Amino acid sequence: MKAIPDTPIQLYKYLLRQIPRLPIESQPYYRNYVKGNFRAHADETDPQRVNEIVKKFYDDFQWILKKYENRRAK
Repeated sequence: MKAIPDTPIQLYKYLLRQIPRLPIESQPYYRNYVKGNFRAHADETDPQRVNEIVKKFYDDFQWILKKYENRRAK
């Protein structure tokens, strides 16, 4: 597993690059999900809170990727 991206913009780019790994019918939903969450937290200024959000969002998306990979494997 790669390291968690350091900045919100790195995470944003990483997540958008991961979306094609999802089923085609799910991609628009998750693209909007990623963009919406970044817009919702755009005004966050506390560095500790930003780091918590980045880690949580990264972990959540890893779970989503694994969920779909497990479905594909069956």
